[in-house]
Amino acid sequence: MLDLALLKNFVVVARTGSISLASTQVGRTQSALSMQMQRLEEQVGQPLLQRTGAGMRLTSAGERLLSHAEQLIARHDEILADMGGVALKGTVSLGCPEDYSIAFLPELLKSFCAANPQVELRLVCAPTIGLKPLLQRRQIDMALVSLPDAEDAAVIRRERFVWVADRPQTPVLANAILPLALSAPTTLDYRAACDAMETVNRRYRVAFASDSLAGLIAITRAGHAISVLTKTAVPPDLHIIDEGLPKLPTIGIALEFSETRPSSAAAMLGEHISRHLPSLKEPAVARGL
Repeated sequence: MLDLALLKNFVVVARTGSISLASTQVGRTQSALSMQMQRLEEQVGQPLLQRTGAGMRLTSAGERLLSHAEQLIARHDEILADMGGVALKGTVSLGCPEDYSIAFLPELLKSFCAANPQVELRLVCAPTIGLKPLLQRRQIDMALVSLPDAEDAAVIRRERFVWVADRPQTPVLANAILPLALSAPTTLDYRAACDAMETVNRRYRVAFASDSLAGLIAITRAGHAISVLTKTAVPPDLHIIDEGLPKLPTIGIALEFSETRPSSAAAMLGEHISRHLPSLKEPAVARGL
């Protein structure tokens, strides 16, 4: 018979692609976890993992078992929840851009964790462009992602991009070539800023680039450039600039899962976020509106 505990640890190894990372998550030594994977291979009678220079890779048998294992674990959790008198349990890995994690997650997770104290949450902060591959490789269960502004049924909340500076009349606004502080070229804020500048034929240069929200805020505070942030991510000491710069678009926030049938804990967290995020009040943001 298949050992459910081994299957759970196998899923972690498959998602992380590393015995080392997985051992930290499941609370086992690397050698103990490696022995567990060997035992699982003996139980199914086929090799499941192949060691490569980049870590552990699933064999074709491993890919098939991963799908079965995730369904079996999800069904196991559903049965426990359905029997009544048993608190929701499990581990959920949630991906989220840094600005959303600061603006929304404290309130969302506080209420969810209070209602489900036995659910373990793991948070991965990264831009949407970095979260998508993690979802595809099933290294996270779910993620809040940004989408271009559109009438999309998947969007559960919309946010506005804004220009942000250290002061209302920051000297850099007078520069013939406006210095900008933006994220990576593949991100929505980068494309929105460049498109807006080109629409009005305003000369600009990307003077600073950082995938870190803290980095962009630090550059803006120093007065070296104008940045583009979602309105909810603007700290109170910075200023939103509405005059003299082209209007920026809004973006949608959607919730995506790595599995079509997520675990009970992941499904419950997703339902909680979808229900409360649209009505969540904006945090205190910049002056200058």
